[in-house]
Amino acid sequence: MSTAAEALSWPIAQVAAHLRDSTFSCEELTLAALERAQKQQPILYAFIEITAADALAQARECDREAALGRWRGPLHGIPLADKDCFELEGRSMTVGSRVMDPQPGGRTATALLRLKAAGTVDLGPLNMNEMVAGPTGQNPHFGDCRNSVDPSRISGGSSSGSGTAVGAGLVFGSLGSDTGGSIRLPASMNGLFGLKPTYGRVSRSDCFPRAISLDCVGPLARSAHDCALLLEAVAGWDPQDPSSLAAPVPEYSRRLERAGAGIRIAVIATFVDYDAQVQEAFTRLVAAASARYGAAREVAFDGLGACNAMGDIISKVEAATLHGQWMRERPYRYSQAVYSRTEPGLHVPAVHYVEATTARASVLQEFLQGTMGKADVLLCPTVPVPVPTRAEADMEGSGKVFGVVARLTALTRPFSYLGLPVLTMPTGRDGNGMPMGVQLIGRPFGEARLLSVAQALATEIGWSA
Repeated sequence: MSTAAEALSWPIAQVAAHLRDSTFSCEELTLAALERAQKQQPILYAFIEITAADALAQARECDREAALGRWRGPLHGIPLADKDCFELEGRSMTVGSRVMDPQPGGRTATALLRLKAAGTVDLGPLNMNEMVAGPTGQNPHFGDCRNSVDPSRISGGSSSGSGTAVGAGLVFGSLGSDTGGSIRLPASMNGLFGLKPTYGRVSRSDCFPRAISLDCVGPLARSAHDCALLLEAVAGWDPQDPSSLAAPVPEYSRRLERAGAGIRIAVIATFVDYDAQVQEAFTRLVAAASARYGAAREVAFDGLGACNAMGDIISKVEAATLHGQWMRERPYRYSQAVYSRTEPGLHVPAVHYVEATTARASVLQEFLQGTMGKADVLLCPTVPVPVPTRAEADMEGSGKVFGVVARLTALTRPFSYLGLPVLTMPTGRDGNGMPMGVQLIGRPFGEARLLSVAQALATEIGWSA
């Protein structure tokens, strides 16, 4: 008979079936996840705090409901953990920082409320780059989050704990937030599927912001199907979030087999230099996509650099607006990396910010009509270089922070600026055994298509986490 510990490596749907037939209980599954999380915490630093008592209470409630025949769906009793930028009533949200004085949350983020309604079990808040700012997982306050494959290497950020916890099998999935790549980078570096949805697709109510006109909330998981289940649970309009969009939420998990039918694939030609191993893995993925969907044509995206720059302007200005008073009153509570990336936003001319924000609509229209004019899904690598060591990517090193950020986010930030849905999936492993990833870029509200294509291509290339 299968044990709960063995189930920690299974897909969510398989675990859900065993919970329903009582192979093991929600409490047993949660105990197994907690045991693994507590054992790995001194090695990986994935959590800010493991809330074992609360998690077990939630699991027992799931078991009580199950005994009464009340199943909330495929996420009933499934252990998750989420980035510590979501407010939870009664718990102090750190945002990976010491800037704010600890105080229990007075509200719960809509995304967490929706996961709770789906029956999930929360193991506790996950580690992250300080103040949602950084692509590495480095955190001088709570310990650097380490990669789940090789702890000497970075986990990616800023949703670093999300990538590490899911990659290490501590939880089955996680919610992260993404301003310029903060879901996609840790997903790619830990061999996961990570989805930055269309801007406004998932509520950001009571989610701590980096840049309010760029931030998105989305899932990280070990398969496209698991991502689909998580997205189904949290997507949809929220009256508490003025930017959320009132669009119907498809049953993503039921559309995986058909949503990608008849699509056209294209490869984005960029001016970014890819490492040879990244290029080789990407070429193999493109070949698999061409075999399944027809030859992938190459398309130009001449605005890549401009979108990157305008996204950076918006991010810095909106972050500085939020942090300005704290930076004046308690600058000593910031790491130098976060302070040095945020403070310049106070000095960006207003005209540059206005230009960047007002140009978005026309730039997006040009992109959809030009670059995506004859394609439904675009492909490009997620990160142009192999996963660096923590020493190589140390943002606290003198003068290093801007170079590290630019190198790791060169291919992710432009699509955040455009507000498009982007899913990263694994393409293989480099010579160090570290995962590499590819981005699938879609049209607005094209998440179902991206998930379908990702599932099909993972099968084509034989990816196994």
